[in-house]
Amino acid sequence: MSTTAQIHQQDLERLKSLRYIDDDFMTVCLADNYEGVELILRIVLGREDITIKSVRTQELLKNLQGRSAILDVHAVDSTKKEFDVEIQRSDAGAGAKRARHNSSLLDAHILKPGDDTEDIPDSYVIFITENDVMKGNQPIYSVERYVTIGENKVLFGDGSHILYVNGKYRGNDEIGKLMHDFSCTDPDDMNYKALAEKARYYKQDEKGVATMCKIMEDMRNEAAREAAQKAELKSARETAERLIKKGKMTLEEIAECVPLLSLEELREIEMKVMQLA
Repeated sequence: MSTTAQIHQQDLERLKSLRYIDDDFMTVCLADNYEGVELILRIVLGREDITIKSVRTQELLKNLQGRSAILDVHAVDSTKKEFDVEIQRSDAGAGAKRARHNSSLLDAHILKPGDDTEDIPDSYVIFITENDVMKGNQPIYSVERYVTIGENKVLFGDGSHILYVNGKYRGNDEIGKLMHDFSCTDPDDMNYKALAEKARYYKQDEKGVATMCKIMEDMRNEAAREAAQKAELKSARETAERLIKKGKMTLEEIAECVPLLSLEELREIEMKVMQLA
């Protein structure tokens, strides 16, 4: 068997084990899957009145400083409420500051120049985590802001909501069945048709399997490119550091020899070298 055939066979085996709790698989299954996204939001939020008008997966949002985040699933409903659904298998990726950052990016994205801040719609950042990151043995944790008035706490009501969904929960209710489906590898064992049909397409249909294999190939190629770029940049920084230590060239001359690095980056390396001297 050729190397290409071996890699393809490995992809097919990996595909069998993929679940909705794997973010790459979830975002593929939920792309344009309005019914599936509505199902998830209705169960998590305990509401039946959610009608999704827009779904975008793996969407890049930036703030004014250029700091960005890639939203796994960004949805907007018929009342212009915005939802960011994030899958996190690692506890470290579902920290409070990450939730705050994503919430602020949603708000910055929603509000357009000239809009009245009082008209900003509600936003929801929802983390579905493989583990019970809050350690409270609850299916869902709701995070809200409160105003402290004496000994009382009153809901602030700013329309910003953060929720954590415990992927370990297996109660005999809708959220328990949903979390079962998120960890299920076999579409035939899933509870919800809107999720099972998409998983079945990408795992069993010839065209769907080909699409997923192409996505996995692209991910491998992208990872290889990023690794090569990282190694090249590391080598450039090491070269620049050696030249700066020798002290025989100006930063402008070094910049010509190491075009990967800007003058600003070279100044930072120079400061580091001087501090260690």
